[in-house]
Order: sequence, then C-alpha cells, then structure tokens
Amino acid sequence: MTSLDLALVGNGAIGALIDAGGTVVWCCLPRFDGDPIFASLLAGESRPDRAGIFAIELVGAVRIEQQYATDTPILITRCYDKKGGGIEITDFCPRFDLGGDLVCPTTLVRQVRPIGGKPNIVVRVTPAANYGCNQRQHALGASHISYAGDQALRLTTNAPAEAIVGKTPFHIHQTLTFMFGVDEQTGDLTSVGANLLEKTGAHWRFWARSLKVPDEWRDAVVRAAMTLELNVYEKTGAIIAAMTTSIPEAPNSGRTWDYRYCWPRDACFVVNALSRVGEIRTTEKYLAFLLDRAESTDDARLVPMYAIDGSAIPDERVAECLEGYRGMGPVHIGNKASEQRQNDIYGEAVMTAEPLFGNSPASSSADQALFTRLERFGDHAVRLHDVPDAGLWELRGTERIHTFSSMMCWVACDRLAKYADHLELADRAEYWRLRAQSIHDVISRRSWNAKLNAFTATMEGDSLDASLLLMPRLGFIAADDPRFIGTVAAIESQLKHGDFVYRYVERDDFGYPENAFLVCTFWYIEALAAMGGARRKEARALFEKVLAARNRHGLLAEDLDPGTLEQWGNFPQTYCMAGIIDCAIALSD
Repeated sequence: MTSLDLALVGNGAIGALIDAGGTVVWCCLPRFDGDPIFASLLAGESRPDRAGIFAIELVGAVRIEQQYATDTPILITRCYDKKGGGIEITDFCPRFDLGGDLVCPTTLVRQVRPIGGKPNIVVRVTPAANYGCNQRQHALGASHISYAGDQALRLTTNAPAEAIVGKTPFHIHQTLTFMFGVDEQTGDLTSVGANLLEKTGAHWRFWARSLKVPDEWRDAVVRAAMTLELNVYEKTGAIIAAMTTSIPEAPNSGRTWDYRYCWPRDACFVVNALSRVGEIRTTEKYLAFLLDRAESTDDARLVPMYAIDGSAIPDERVAECLEGYRGMGPVHIGNKASEQRQNDIYGEAVMTAEPLFGNSPASSSADQALFTRLERFGDHAVRLHDVPDAGLWELRGTERIHTFSSMMCWVACDRLAKYADHLELADRAEYWRLRAQSIHDVISRRSWNAKLNAFTATMEGDSLDASLLLMPRLGFIAADDPRFIGTVAAIESQLKHGDFVYRYVERDDFGYPENAFLVCTFWYIEALAAMGGARRKEARALFEKVLAARNRHGLLAEDLDPGTLEQWGNFPQTYCMAGIIDCAIALSD
C-alpha cells in the first residue's frame, strides 16, 4: 500500500520522492511546481505506472535496505535476492560550487552497481504529461531515450535502451548510470556520474559542517535543516511549503491542497529555523524575493502565496486523471487560498529580516535601506490589525478578526522599533513602539476571555487556536505570565488529543479536523520548554515521541494520526521540519 515512507532527493532546482523499494513516485519538472513527470504517488492503487514511474527493480528481490549517505540528501538503496545477488542504487540531484556559483542542474541521477552474485534488473521509465493524462512518446538514440512533450525530456544512460523501453530483465555486471532531466549529457557516463556524486556529496557535507547545531539531536537537526534547504528554489529564493500536492490531511477528508508554492508565513518559519543554525544565505535570498514581489505593486502589498518564479498562483482546478493518494482525491492544481485576505503576512515579512539586523554595524547603509523598505509592511500592519481575515488556517467560509493575525501585525511594529533602535533612529523607534503598544492593548483587551481564562482564536471569541502557543516566542507575552499559563491549560483541555495538539476543534468548511496538525505540537513543546521546571521535562519527553513518529529517513508530513502515528498531509512539510530545529534548540542544554 502507498505510504509516506519516502525519501527526498533534490538540489534546489527539482525534487524527487523515492519509495522504500527505490522507485521514484513523485517528481515535477522543470521545477517544483511543474508538471509531475512521475506521479504514481497520486495515481491510486490500480495503475500507478500510468501516471509516471521510474523503477529500478532487482529480479527476485527478497530484502531491501535504504538510508541517506551521512549528512547528505544522497539516497542509497540496496536490494538482495535469495541467491546472494545484490545491487546498490544511488540517487541524487547534482549540486555543487563552481567558480563561486552554485550549480543545480535540472537532472536526477540514478547509479546502479552490482554488489554480489549475478543480479538481473528491470528498469521501467514511463514519464507522464498533463498531470498523468498522457504517456510521453519515446525515441531511442545511441545512448539515450528522448521523451516528447512541451518540455522535452531525456534519459541518458549506458544501460541497454531497448530493455528499458521493453521493460525486460537484463544482467548487470558494471556500474550503470541513468541521468534524467531536460539537459543533454555527454562523455563517459560512469565517470561523469561518479564526478557529480563526489562533488555533490562534498558540497552537502561541507554545508552540514558549517551549521551550528546542538549536540543532542544533532542528526535530526541536520536532516531537518537539509530538508528545508531542498525546498528552497535556488533560482529565485522562493521557499515552498512542501514538495507535493493533495496528500489528504486525513483519510477521505477532502482536505487536499496544493502546497508547491511560496507562503510568506511558512517561509518565515523556515528562514528563522535555518538562521538559528547559522544558515543566513537562505534568508537573504528569500527576503530579496519577497521584497521584489511587494515592490512590483504600487503600495508594497503582499498576497498569501506566490508561484516560485514570483508570479500569481494558477486558478485552483482538479487534475482529473489522478485518482489521488490511495485513491483519495481530488488532486488539486493551484490554491484558491491565494485569493484570501491573510493579514498576518506583513508581520512575517518584517520578522523574516530579524537575522540580518545586528550582523553589521549600526551605520550600515544596506541596513538602513532595508529598514526603509520594511516600513511599508508596517504601514499595512497598522491598518489591518483589527480587520477580519481568513486567518493562518485559511478558512474558506468566513472571515473573522483572528488573534494570530492581529498579533503578527503587532510583531511587524515591534520588530521595526527594534530595528530602528539598532540603527539609532530614535524617532522611528518611538513611532513604531507606540503603534506596537496600541495594537498590543487592543489584543489584550479584545482577545482575552476571562471566562475561559485564556486568549481566544478571535477577538470577542470563545474558541481556541493552537497558534496562541507562539505568544512567548514572538515576544508578545512572557511564558510565566498567568494569562499565558491559563491559555496553555485551556489548549491542553480542548485541543490536545493524546500526546498531540490540534490546530482547532471547531467545525470548518469540511467538517471537524480528524488528525493533529503536527507543527502545533512543536509549538506546544516550545511553550512548555519556555515555561520551565517540570513542564520542561514534559517537553523533552514529548519531543522524543514526535521524533519517533518520523519516517525512516527522519522526515515528517503535515499531519499525524494521534492513535496510529501514521503520517498524512503534504510531504515533507517545511513547518514540521522547522519545528524539529526550533524545539531542539529550545530544549538543548
């Protein structure tokens, strides 16, 4: 049965998901939000190859082992048959430095070598087009197979091409290389592949060594950071929320969304987590992307999400030829939430720049120029702090004044005041401090519910929302403030199911949430850690439970069944991978 026991390989240009048997089940080309060339993950259970598949199978395999090469996103799969035959498959997307530039070709490399006996393999490559509706016509060349389509594709290989298109077994006695993508490859493939593998491994190991990570949970943090980096589109700096579309949040729930786009909210959490382990370059690139998007408008306004080239999200539609994950559709292309009002995004936009202030002298002209550009986001935050919106959970049926959105408007003003202090701009610091205080007063008055002894999801509301757990982290309130302690107690009473926290429990456009939204549990762990004492011990124990719920490769999807610990939702989810980093740092000694 299809599952999310998947590994991600990628390079900042493309990403591919590979299952436990070594089959590529998801890969979009020529970029993250492109047409899924391999989409068997969403094809249902009847004919997965119809929607595109890249399988390398050992004939008679009885045992398969799989793991990442240490501190890299290079996947090693070893398959063994009962006669002692075996093969090793190495999957990666090339990424390396060349003359000061980062090279990320639109290429998936698969190398296969015999590791015992006399193995026979079958290679099946059936790239699809138009979201699984069409099989691509192929043509054989001397050392390649080309596939027709709007974006022509090419498989360059030293394996027998006739056996590949015929899906017939053949004996493997030397290293075979398969290079799939949009580019033509030349030269001795074995040496070319080995050279790319060496340079890619060296690049990632150097990158991992440069991170500042806690000793405890070191491997989990490095894997999380590396996974986040794989979701950064190198060409523009945009950061996607997840590699997939339409993995349902819960079985047959209809909650299937396209996450292959850049949300300012999600991206802020990603760059914040990466900056905490010393990766600042991603913040710089993403912030440049976001500012460019804003300044392409007449008033520096933002929208809830962008395509990774900065353009508008396509209109939401259904991919009719894909049945969905385990047949649980619909499969969506585009995301209608892009049309919503989400007022929190200006706070996240300002907060994204936080790692960049303090890294240079206060007189830095670049810092001052950046501050001036960010102030326009603050103007929007002041205007929108008490205006109804869809909220961070993107409710489709109603608009309310969401406390989290208002709190992020406060964050915009609060951080601008701090940036102005850093730049010794006393008048601007005072200006933004007064506006922050005014918004803080409004939230403290209108979002506090004395009957519940808690802050509520909306102003003058009576329901709860897990995003309130972020109040101390954002600096809105101290973790030992009785109002926050009361809010945590109320969330534990209403939103915690077993060990895991739901984002909310009230009915929405699709009924009641069925699974835990995992990032909320990470926020809960952080809140407990900040509260200290015995609560910190609870946080450590719960963090270990969440880590145990990761798949074999250390990756997490968006949602978790609190009873079975099965993962659901789009994968891998950047919110959750960032949560691993944030909690490890919060709990580190």
